[in-house]
Amino acid sequence: MDSERIKRMLDACYQAKRIRDMLPPLPQGVTPAYIHYLDTIQALERRGICVKVSDISDALELPRPGVTRTVKEMAAKGYLRKYASEEDGRVTYISLTEAGYQLSQKYDEQFFAALAPYMDGISEEEADGMIRTIDKFYQVMLERRNSFDGR
Repeated sequence: MDSERIKRMLDACYQAKRIRDMLPPLPQGVTPAYIHYLDTIQALERRGICVKVSDISDALELPRPGVTRTVKEMAAKGYLRKYASEEDGRVTYISLTEAGYQLSQKYDEQFFAALAPYMDGISEEEADGMIRTIDKFYQVMLERRNSFDGR
């Protein structure tokens, strides 16, 4: 791949960020990460998983300390509830509270459901190809970042 195409890919990523910035405003004190966590927890629960911090960390490919911190913030704000496992009290599970479900519903499901009819010009194959490409591009950048900043 030549450098011009790589530049165009980076430009597309910038444009994607601008698209992301067009999402509806979040309530005071709510970060975009909260919405992502709520969505991830619900997806894991749909697969029958009793969710732990490590599950969120693995699903989002994020370090556990950061996930722990965000989960703690979300629980303090009433979006998540933490509870001990009945089998092993050392294990803590996480689930959405009613406020968490409402937040997820309003800023995730309703927004994307309303946007879906306008996406007719993008096929599922094109969308899947974009997702795969961005995932691969991210992995390349992640693996190479140490060589970019002189580490």
